[in-house]
Amino acid sequence: MLNQRMLLCIFAALAASVSVQPYVAESAELTLRVSAGEHARENTPVSVVLPKQFASKDTSITLTRMSDGETISAQFDGVKPAKLVWLVDKLAPGKTELYRLATANITKKVAPRVVCKDDGKQMIIDVNGKPALFYNHARVESPNKNELYYGRSGYIHPLLTPNGQRVTGDFAADHPHQHGIMFAWTNTTYEKRPLNFWDQKQRTAMVEHERVKSVESGPVYGGFTSVIRHSDLKAPGGKKQVLSESWRVAVFAIDDGFLFDLTSTQRVANESPLQINKYHYGAMAIRGPAEWLKPGAGDFLTSEGKTRKDGNHSRPRWCDLYGTTNGVVSGVAIMSHPDNFRFPQPVRLHPSKPYFSFSPMVLGGFQISAKSEYRSRFRYFVHDGQLDVERAERIWNDYAHPPVVTFEK
Repeated sequence: MLNQRMLLCIFAALAASVSVQPYVAESAELTLRVSAGEHARENTPVSVVLPKQFASKDTSITLTRMSDGETISAQFDGVKPAKLVWLVDKLAPGKTELYRLATANITKKVAPRVVCKDDGKQMIIDVNGKPALFYNHARVESPNKNELYYGRSGYIHPLLTPNGQRVTGDFAADHPHQHGIMFAWTNTTYEKRPLNFWDQKQRTAMVEHERVKSVESGPVYGGFTSVIRHSDLKAPGGKKQVLSESWRVAVFAIDDGFLFDLTSTQRVANESPLQINKYHYGAMAIRGPAEWLKPGAGDFLTSEGKTRKDGNHSRPRWCDLYGTTNGVVSGVAIMSHPDNFRFPQPVRLHPSKPYFSFSPMVLGGFQISAKSEYRSRFRYFVHDGQLDVERAERIWNDYAHPPVVTFEK
């Protein structure tokens, strides 16, 4: 009889526990106001740090645009503190839009528009079923067996337009050390040793992928976070790590063109600082395809209206690298964030080759030390056809001066 009572008590306790709803499953709502500010917005990524009861990937939420009652795709950012990310369709200067955020008891699965997957050698990101970019985490060997030192990992190539045109190149005959989208310092000093991470032929230093930390796919964006190792090959006792670099790449679900952000954060691997010496190129760079080497096939356009004829070492907000392949024009505009060191950074525009870099060391040397980190942010817009300059300005303003999101009572 005693055992039966105990069982009844246990069943009653279980029933009581089932009837109690967890906090995040209770009805909770929040009104968000998005203010355009001075700039027109279109397909603009916005984000906001949410209160704790909303800020969990385990919390099912719905986001509704209050002006028309439409449910808007939204996604939790994988980086702490948790943020909600969505795209603002259109918003005129000076206007605002209200959204209603609510928790839901039932999780509604939304098919991801941006998918990031690993094929064992590359992280591949597709947008609406079209391949956009490939990040090489496995070492890509040089096609020239006599120059194996040019092999590399930890860079993006190929980068494609929505129509499938390549806008990056790799192992170019004239500069085989240039690899798609890459980050490498050129003229540096470490523990009194001169190191060149850019020109692999010198074999003083190297840059290589270390590991993938996270992968995300979703209805708003998809991407990954990777760790890249920069090493000294001339250190006493053998190879020694100098920098640990983190890349966070996020590709957004827009329809006409590919839009993605790349944030690089570099920290020294030990107490020794890395001295970046004054030099005329290096840092975050991009190499265009071989087809753009032909006379008249490729050029640059900066936010100041400059080209390769007059733009070298100018300091634009953004620069477009474009060219013609089989009679078809395509390109990629790279936009520098105002928070970047020495913004606006000088650009190295090569006088005849399809590559450029944002190069702050043009203005003088500096150090990356244990007391600091070197963080740089860039937004890329990959386009078919000639760049729409007005749109490029709008995208840069979205990046540099994003809409303001506030909570309404």
